[in-house]
Amino acid sequence: MTAENTVVVAVDGSDAAKNAVRWAANTASKRGVPLRIASSYTMPQFLYAEGMVPPQELFDELQAETMSIVEEAKKIAEEVNPDLKIAYTIAEGTPIDMLLELSETNKMIVMGSRGLGGLSGMVMGSVSAAVVSHAHCPVVVVREDNHLTEENKYGPVVVGVDGSDVSQQATEFAFAEADARGAKIEAIHTWIDMQVQASLAGLAAAQQEWKVVEEEQTQLLQERLAPLLEQYPNVDVDMVITRDRPIRALVDAAKHAQLLVVGSHGRGGFRGMLLGSTSRALLQQAPCPMVVVRPTKPIKQAKSFKSLKSSKTPKSDK
Repeated sequence: MTAENTVVVAVDGSDAAKNAVRWAANTASKRGVPLRIASSYTMPQFLYAEGMVPPQELFDELQAETMSIVEEAKKIAEEVNPDLKIAYTIAEGTPIDMLLELSETNKMIVMGSRGLGGLSGMVMGSVSAAVVSHAHCPVVVVREDNHLTEENKYGPVVVGVDGSDVSQQATEFAFAEADARGAKIEAIHTWIDMQVQASLAGLAAAQQEWKVVEEEQTQLLQERLAPLLEQYPNVDVDMVITRDRPIRALVDAAKHAQLLVVGSHGRGGFRGMLLGSTSRALLQQAPCPMVVVRPTKPIKQAKSFKSLKSSKTPKSDK
């Protein structure tokens, strides 16, 4: 299935989702691609006994309410760029089904997050885990407090590099995004070799061994980045080799960044970074919008959602 070069943003009317719309609209503008606003609703089954059909008026009311959320998001996007091409999708069903299916045919999914409170409304708890873990395209999580400031407006794109294939895909994504934004890349590689330990008796020898390991890791990182440096000659790169835990190193590096990019294996994550409580910690602590890139390989087909309304062409209704 051919993917459309479109940025999709999930909306639910929350402040976190509105912040995600601003980020998505800005990203679509810089990439020169359309924006698709997506929202869904579910029928409150507890109101009806099994087998009963809800009245059409209730469907109409739910659709109208969801459409008003989409229209509000569209106005926010147009404030970012009045000329941005905008499409929309309204679906009956769960947001998981909708977003996973949209991830099959689009280049990027953007979701809003309240940080410590979990992901906003339509993308919280198990929904966020499902989308981040199973989406076919990169997923961006924008926290409610991830505001654009003069300090981070021209900051770098930070990417975690661990030498795996999925990390390489994340790095390729980071370079493309940095090129579109005119930003610098900060490539972070962390290592903690448990075999290299300093003791009071052998501190000098241990420090020398650390130096050898650091030189080896630097050479490997340079080799990994070489093809991308050639492909994107206008992107400046800072390579950082640090003896630290991945989460702490990336959170510290991202304090003044435009974007944080990591690769995830789905199960196992970025050397374990995106698994269980660790993934939640990184998603909640990242001081800037964060992108999770998964392997580009076939996965189980998402359950089809019922798309009630979807614009056919990616352009504004103005």
